[in-house]
Amino acid sequence: MRTAAFVLSMLLFGCASARSPQAPVPAVATAPAAAPADTVTAGKPGPGALSLPNADPFPSTYTPFPSRATLITGATIFTATGPRLQGGALLINGGKIVAVAASANAPDIARAVAELHPVVIDATGKFITPGIVDVHSHRGVYPAPETAANSDGNEATNPATPNVWAEHSVWPQDPQFPRDLAGGVTTEQILPGSANLFGGRSVVLKVVPARTVQGMKFPGAKYGLKMACGENPKRVYGNKGGPSTRMGNVAGYRAQWIKAEEYRRKWDKWNADHKGDPPARDLGLETLAEVLRGNILVQNHCYRADEMANMLDIAREFGFKVKAFHHGVEAYKIADLLAKEGVGAAVWADWGGFKMEALDAVRANLALLSHAGVRAMIHSDDPSGSQRLNQEVAKAMAAGHDAGIPVSEEDAVKWMTINPAWALDLDRQIGSLEPGKDADVVLWSGDPFSVYTHTEKVWIDGALLYDRSDPAEHWRTDFELGFVPAATTGGNK
Repeated sequence: MRTAAFVLSMLLFGCASARSPQAPVPAVATAPAAAPADTVTAGKPGPGALSLPNADPFPSTYTPFPSRATLITGATIFTATGPRLQGGALLINGGKIVAVAASANAPDIARAVAELHPVVIDATGKFITPGIVDVHSHRGVYPAPETAANSDGNEATNPATPNVWAEHSVWPQDPQFPRDLAGGVTTEQILPGSANLFGGRSVVLKVVPARTVQGMKFPGAKYGLKMACGENPKRVYGNKGGPSTRMGNVAGYRAQWIKAEEYRRKWDKWNADHKGDPPARDLGLETLAEVLRGNILVQNHCYRADEMANMLDIAREFGFKVKAFHHGVEAYKIADLLAKEGVGAAVWADWGGFKMEALDAVRANLALLSHAGVRAMIHSDDPSGSQRLNQEVAKAMAAGHDAGIPVSEEDAVKWMTINPAWALDLDRQIGSLEPGKDADVVLWSGDPFSVYTHTEKVWIDGALLYDRSDPAEHWRTDFELGFVPAATTGGNK
């Protein structure tokens, strides 16, 4: 990255990235070659004609960036699993967390250091957290600059569009991605917008430079289904044939789930016995059938408590589970119900009052939910907020204290790390600093809940992808590179 040749290669291939300078650039994954004609059995449908459970037609091509063994010492470490470690030590290698201890002199740290000879970073007076997980982002589908031509998050052509996939709108060159990374965000769920009852599939991304969205896709992460309650579908479709009421919304959900259940049964039977011709394939019902099979997680935009309760009833009726309600400004009103049902709540720190269904927002929402035993988490839904989720958590923590609900920093860290990782079914892999987990790590200049603190370094899978002190480790998308005169590039056209 520090050489003209590397810059030129990035210009030629359309990607500017923050790679470790001492390591080679990983080879670009290529799609497998098409099968020779004589290997295709005549008269049998190819895989594209079949509705197969957990089909993966757009697989991740993400490869971890080059990394090296690194030992960070002297920091205050929030593991998101227990008490903070003052003056602790964290060792990463091979993309994983190797050891976390109260001191660099701990036996497991000392043994590993003797074998690995890591780079040592003295972080005395600084803080370490797991990488932040933003469970509700529209990065890439509503990229900067904000123009109508760039707005690709809402397929507002039908109240039910479970057939669309957010990844097919994600622009990897969105200049907001590097800013999220610089804010400590290492994983994001990119969701369609909320115009529709069924908005489509979400996609989970690593916040890394890539030329394609598949190069950012979190390997093995489940898709989400974006659903939306309340005012938005009414507003968008009230004059387009409906729904125009909340009862119309509910009727719309139920009608689609009835079709999806019939579709699932037909395909499950055919996939089991392969008798006769396969049923007709339907991309929208296929997504809903995958929810019914438990392979796709429901992420539900919903503000009012009564509507969340309605959605839980619908989920019981058709046998699926809502993983988390998003926005949920009235979630505190049914915190006991959410805790009992094991449903998460992804909320803001202090947004509210900007429309009728947001009027009953309270700033202690996060604290109230957490106190009631709900898997509570911060989310952004906003490009500026995603860069400052640590500060949003700090505001929510302060609001809890003001309401008489003490919140420790150890618990507050969970709101931006392990809890949103749980909402994505990825908490066994990311979200906390434990041996064997992915080395998604943020080094902060001070207490992460201070407005005066900034990120110093961010690692994803053990690779240093952001270093505040080194401009060569600042990711710039192609959109930000600008025009380079031909004379400067040696005539590159």
